[in-house]
Amino acid sequence: MRYFALPLLALIPVSTAFAQTTGADTGAEIDDTDEIVVIADRYPGEVNVPQPPLLELDEADIASYGASSLSELLDSLSPQVSSGRGRGEGRPVILVNGQRVSSFREMRNYPPEAVRKVEVLPEEVALRYGYPANQRVVNFILKPNFTSKTIDIELNAPSRGGYADTELQGSMLTIDGPRRLNLTVKATDSSMLTEAERHVIQPASNIPTVSSDRNPADYRSLVADSRELSAEGTWTTGLGEGVTAGSLSINGAYTRSDSRSLSGLNMVTLSNGLDTALRSLPDPLARTSSTDTFEVGATLNKPLGGWQFSATLDGNHAETTTLIDRRADTSGLVSAAAAGLLDINGVLPQLPDAGHDTARVLSDGLASKLTLAGSPLTLPAGELSLTVSAGFDYTGINSRDSRVNEQTKLNRKDFSTGVNIGVPITSRREGVLDAIGDLTLNLSAGINELSDFGTLTNWNAGLTWSPTERLTFQASYIAEDAAPGLTDLGNPLVQSLNVPVYDFTRGETALVTVTTGGNPDLRKEKQRDIKLSANWQLPILSRSSFIVEYFRNRSSDVTSSFPVLTPAIEAAFPDRVMRDNSGRLIGIDRRPVTYDKMESSRIRYGFNLSGEFGKARASSGRDGGQGGGRGEGAGRGAGGGWRDNAGAGSGGPPRDGAAPAGGGGRDGARGGEGGAPSGAGGPGGPGGGAGAGGGGGGGGPMMGIPGMGRGGGNGRGRWNLAIYHTVRFDETVTIAAGGPKLDLLDGDALTDGGVARHAIEMEGGGAYRGFGLRLKGSYTAPVNVKGSGMSGSSDLRFGSTFVMNLRMFVDLGQQEKLVAASPFFKGARLSFVVDNLFDSRQRVTDANGEIPLSYQADYRDPKGRYFGIDFRKMF
Repeated sequence: MRYFALPLLALIPVSTAFAQTTGADTGAEIDDTDEIVVIADRYPGEVNVPQPPLLELDEADIASYGASSLSELLDSLSPQVSSGRGRGEGRPVILVNGQRVSSFREMRNYPPEAVRKVEVLPEEVALRYGYPANQRVVNFILKPNFTSKTIDIELNAPSRGGYADTELQGSMLTIDGPRRLNLTVKATDSSMLTEAERHVIQPASNIPTVSSDRNPADYRSLVADSRELSAEGTWTTGLGEGVTAGSLSINGAYTRSDSRSLSGLNMVTLSNGLDTALRSLPDPLARTSSTDTFEVGATLNKPLGGWQFSATLDGNHAETTTLIDRRADTSGLVSAAAAGLLDINGVLPQLPDAGHDTARVLSDGLASKLTLAGSPLTLPAGELSLTVSAGFDYTGINSRDSRVNEQTKLNRKDFSTGVNIGVPITSRREGVLDAIGDLTLNLSAGINELSDFGTLTNWNAGLTWSPTERLTFQASYIAEDAAPGLTDLGNPLVQSLNVPVYDFTRGETALVTVTTGGNPDLRKEKQRDIKLSANWQLPILSRSSFIVEYFRNRSSDVTSSFPVLTPAIEAAFPDRVMRDNSGRLIGIDRRPVTYDKMESSRIRYGFNLSGEFGKARASSGRDGGQGGGRGEGAGRGAGGGWRDNAGAGSGGPPRDGAAPAGGGGRDGARGGEGGAPSGAGGPGGPGGGAGAGGGGGGGGPMMGIPGMGRGGGNGRGRWNLAIYHTVRFDETVTIAAGGPKLDLLDGDALTDGGVARHAIEMEGGGAYRGFGLRLKGSYTAPVNVKGSGMSGSSDLRFGSTFVMNLRMFVDLGQQEKLVAASPFFKGARLSFVVDNLFDSRQRVTDANGEIPLSYQADYRDPKGRYFGIDFRKMF
């Protein structure tokens, strides 16, 4: 945080000296008011862009989540880090100390105690790092010195039993200035859950008529028996003296995954001319899969004069072998029964093993990118920022499946280049049209050349306007081309028998033959999106904000997997659906299709609220006393470099009373000129840990261990609440030019479950003196999907969903009496987790209020409420 207020007696001498220095450096006029404000330097490694962060977390905030790893922390932050653009975004762009990494794998297993600050930034910031504007950006700022060894044990099971899963993880992390080393080994195991253990209802026609036969439900799995073992490591070193000399990071990982699922029993209908019997054979039909995955990555960050050069490389190779049991040949049994040679209700003879089919897939992936960012010139309103990038991606798939007796080889090479320019137009700090506020124009363009598809282009333009320090508006227009996926174009044709599909036309579940594979006739998609947003830093509470975003998406020639088979879809793709003479559904061709147009608009708004509660801790030497200040910053005088001695605190900007983060130079630190993405600067000078109201951090190797004194807090509790509401105004699809337009908000559907008009996400909780509680929930409004209106057809109602997850934890190391009695608990934490606290599962009903068999809740969510216990020990 850049602004903070301190008690009057402490501030008077400090603010006087600082005001003199600041005035000399910037030439800005000092407003002669009664308000006493100190302008703090930025944290080394913060992102220097005009767009203000959507969320910032300091060490105490991070601790209040009770997360065991950065991956778990990021999952807890999903409402804040998720993009609302609606383009299938995955994980946000990840930065470490303001710089790109090859992949999140580099630090996903870091303990959150190693992080001094987290920044969440809007999608437009991704452009400055060479990424498309469809993902938010998360920047993890690490402590300069940290050491830990961690063991984590998790046990989980659903409240209704049936199966369980366990996880054991051991890791070590050392951070010594620009040098880092992380090693992690993890093992997970999950047992099988069958239909019989969830009392799934099957049609009478699927149940053996002889009571002594085995029940197929005991041999149809809802959750596979699986296990996974992984090992990974990351090594980072500096390239010269101090972090400003750059860094090199290398990481690698190996994962072995095995799973076994069951598809039921061989079934045969026998008839002797008078009676018939449905019999099951004893041997289950299994599907066994094993995957070996090798991953490697490297990142080079190097300053070149006033420019920042980054190079990333991420590669992977996976080998998957799947064994699929063949169905037994029962023709001999049928013939013997028809000839009267076999008692259809008696003991059946053992059939020979039918063997198995083998599917083997080798896949390779490579993603590389070079970026150069800096400021080529200074304009009246500040520095113009420029980022140029070039990349090469490769995807290769080599598969062979004995069921189709052919080999498939697919590959795609993607050459890309792009440029992003940030142009400051007005600036309060520079006195250029300062009555307007801070206004920055952002322009970017890029081109991709795909070896199997051709040329794709993209460009966008955006404005960021901050009329005041607390209020920021953004507007963006995004134009992109998109290619179908490699497998969408080239996968081999495969037919799967007896797949249960709900037939809206007849209002029944049918067992059909499903054809899958690639479609070489797919076309290039054109996307044209508008995003408008506002970010208001609230004058109440600390670092709280209100965010509202509007999105309008327009797409043409859209590639999609084959949609759910409603009457409207069947009318649009009649050649993809097969029925017998009685009208019964017998087959579907589910290869990808191309829609003429898709249009949508929605608004997403929400609050990020945070604050403190409880009494402050009495100041003690362990907490750093009065020494929470920072040094002069990266490279500025004494203390500007990394501290090699383990006990040196990094200091940090005090938190209490801090003004909101901002862009546009409104605080003299972030800079309205929107310069190049910042590198990882050095920490401040030796300042000790956090005093009351101070924001220390870093510290010695034990500072991150619970119970050993965290920086960044004054002993008071922290709480936060994030809640977001999405309202969809428009969601339509035109199947073909001149064809029908489907309204997905009014009964039409492309996907199972349709599209809900309203959705709510929330995450909140707090922690105080080692005790914490977190809640994470989501609500989705009900959806009605229309049938054909013909006799036998039925509408389906997908009920609302409300899922709430609970996490309670206690840092045992902060319980002084417990540690005194048993020192083993120093650095230990115990967590209790309940996923789907209220055992809420979506209820799907037809027009008669009955649940179709294929929409049983245990098919859609076999786990339900899920209990877990987690013990974590840091050394």
